[in-house]
Amino acid sequence: MRKSLATALAAFTCLTAPALADTYVIRGENVWTGTSQGTIKNGVVVIEDDRITAVGGASTSVPDGASEISAKWVTPGLISAYSQTGLVEVGAEDPTNDARAGASVYSISLNAADGFNPDATAIDVTRIEGFTRLVVAPQTGNTMFGGQGFIADTSGDLDTPLEEKAFTVIALGEAGAGLTGGSRASAMATLKAALDDGRSYPTRYIANSEGDALKRLDAQAFSPAARGQQLIMVRANRASDLNAVMDLAEEQPNLKFVIVGADEAWRVAPRLAQLDIPVIVDAFSNLPSSFEHLAATSENASRLADAGVTFAIANVGDSVEQARLASQIAGNAVANGLDFDDALAALTVTPAEIFNMTGYGTLAPGAHADVVAWDGDPLEVTSGPVAVIIDGETQSLESRQTRLRDRYLNLDESERPMAYHKP
Repeated sequence: MRKSLATALAAFTCLTAPALADTYVIRGENVWTGTSQGTIKNGVVVIEDDRITAVGGASTSVPDGASEISAKWVTPGLISAYSQTGLVEVGAEDPTNDARAGASVYSISLNAADGFNPDATAIDVTRIEGFTRLVVAPQTGNTMFGGQGFIADTSGDLDTPLEEKAFTVIALGEAGAGLTGGSRASAMATLKAALDDGRSYPTRYIANSEGDALKRLDAQAFSPAARGQQLIMVRANRASDLNAVMDLAEEQPNLKFVIVGADEAWRVAPRLAQLDIPVIVDAFSNLPSSFEHLAATSENASRLADAGVTFAIANVGDSVEQARLASQIAGNAVANGLDFDDALAALTVTPAEIFNMTGYGTLAPGAHADVVAWDGDPLEVTSGPVAVIIDGETQSLESRQTRLRDRYLNLDESERPMAYHKP
């Protein structure tokens, strides 16, 4: 088993059920803080209620009677910077897939939070790999506009608090061209017309129910983004498409962008850094799978870091059940030249900054108590959490898969279920 017996036993009492105590002391051989404190050897993290109250060395004062957890590594809870986790149960089964609405007459006004299911199997699977927060982005349907994305935790609680309408999703590149008439020029013209509709709401709609590109309800939903009050998440990969986004950012400097995919971002990295436009990349993307990925490389993340670009790492290619693989993707980026601290920051500090998640992504006094204790290097595929804490509460490390594993791993022959035997 990948978890050492000693480490597992040290944390066992904290993991068998939701915590009864409100105070925890987590001792780690390495405590990665995501702050100017860096990585603390033999460090201590103190949690009281839903906040971190102290982070320091072995001599840090700890409260009496606190529950203690020991680990090899301690990090902030990881943040999935791009996913459809919780919107999809079975991708090919339409009744369980709320990631897109291909037949809807509405687009930007679609609030993906309305379809979030905390009971989705992928929630538990994602949590037990150390992810405590999800940035959930709907996919595009029959227009280039996907709708309103949101931020959730991975607790699986039915009353999970959601930060709704945290950003608007838009597709450019090949996808956007295909959804707006067949060319990138039509996609950009549609986007500019939609921005004008959003800025002109409600005046333009007093006499008419539709604008140049958007219906009344969609224009109302797009109004905050068009006025620079909401983040716009753009799907794009080709260097020229990224330049088109940056051209628009220079034309309309009040707009706030984050670019997802960005496989060729390294080619325009200096300009991205200059305009301070963050990107969310998939470091597994290294093949010319289409004409907009011809310059994809495993060194994308390291080259962006060298150029000073703000970037997060996510599993963009498989963002439902496998959003959890973002930590392995970050490890892959390290193997291709990215600094270890930059890789961990791309899973914690940076996504928190991009999506304005104040108090998340770091281990510091006053920060929200999203903390993960690991049995090894968090970027190693053989490592895993021994404790996951969300808002100061320890979480279950079980999923449907682990329950099936435990049920059948050492099943007595007499307990095997009935099965058909050919006569």
